[in-house]
Amino acid sequence: MQKSTFIISKMDCPSEENLIRMKLAEIEDIQHLDFDIQERKLTVFHLGASSRIDDAIASLKLGESRISTEATDQEVFDENTRQRKLLWSVLIINFSFFVIEMATGWFSQSMGLVADSLDMLADAFVYGISLFAVGGTLIRKKQIARLAGYFQILLAVIGFGEVIRRFINMEALPNFSTMMIVSTLALLANGICLYLLQQSKSKGEAHMQASMIFTSNDVIINLGVILAGALVHGLQSNKPDLIIGSIVFILVIQGAIRILKLGR
Repeated sequence: MQKSTFIISKMDCPSEENLIRMKLAEIEDIQHLDFDIQERKLTVFHLGASSRIDDAIASLKLGESRISTEATDQEVFDENTRQRKLLWSVLIINFSFFVIEMATGWFSQSMGLVADSLDMLADAFVYGISLFAVGGTLIRKKQIARLAGYFQILLAVIGFGEVIRRFINMEALPNFSTMMIVSTLALLANGICLYLLQQSKSKGEAHMQASMIFTSNDVIINLGVILAGALVHGLQSNKPDLIIGSIVFILVIQGAIRILKLGR
């Protein structure tokens, strides 16, 4: 048995962990994966050489570097029996806020909320891929990943089109109070996800650690929409909302491209 340790600089929330898990599912020699998100560290227990593992992780472009490979006598690993339950919890939270933010964003005419809802959907997709593909074939996993990635890109492109239309035409101002209230609730939802995943950490399930989640894009986006709502009110202009919406749509497309890599 070999133990290879990697530092992955862009692995700062469970979404990146799940992407790595799916990518490495292609390699039969891997016996166990141990994630430490707080330290951005991945330990892979495997048979044979690590070259295929190196190539698979590098293809995700998450800022990886292998720091060691050494022989180990470890053969028994703790099974993370609560992982499925926790993933279901955070999936439901993310998908619920996708629905809430999409509905309130549409009726309040806020592209920031609409874009934020797609970011929530992107996270739900990643959790869903991990859950629904469990026990399935590699082909099935790749099919699900491709479907999720393309659907996400389609929604983001439609959103960009709406942003351009609103830049060109005179539109009513978004409801700034709705923007700020709903985004604050979304921020709290991310806090609940953090709490649930930290509960996993307290029970020794290291791969579910998520103590860095408040530095991830989700929280930055929530704060950005809150700020945009304040600027809409202060400047009496819809431009701050359109700008934050555009930024979030770009982040959504980047996440979709990362998911599509799993379908190759």
